[in-house]
Amino acid sequence: MTEPQNNFQPPYQPQPLRPDEERTWALLAHIGTIVLGFLAPLIVLLVQGPKSAMVRAHSVESLNFQITVTIGYVASAVLSVVFIGIITGFVIWVAAIVFAIIATIAASKGEPYTYPFALRLVK
Repeated sequence: MTEPQNNFQPPYQPQPLRPDEERTWALLAHIGTIVLGFLAPLIVLLVQGPKSAMVRAHSVESLNFQITVTIGYVASAVLSVVFIGIITGFVIWVAAIVFAIIATIAASKGEPYTYPFALRLVK
């Protein structure tokens, strides 16, 4: 009697990204937050994160900052009953855009970036 042949395929391994693709996806994780909020880094993390440690690091950093910004927006909404919430909401909005642009520039150079004041909720 003959032994049955093992016809199993090896598990799928994602192809690694080229350095220019890594920078592009890392850049999108940051600049996309201006339009899509926390969805941009979440999508980049889920789609391209397994392929590149750099893309994963940038998307996790951006996602953590966007979660922090969302918490700030909720606190501002609660504080808007007292006029200060409107001011803090505006300050948070401007800071989120400025830090996203700074992070985008760092990502385009292939450098790591750490957002100030970001809670580290996603590892």
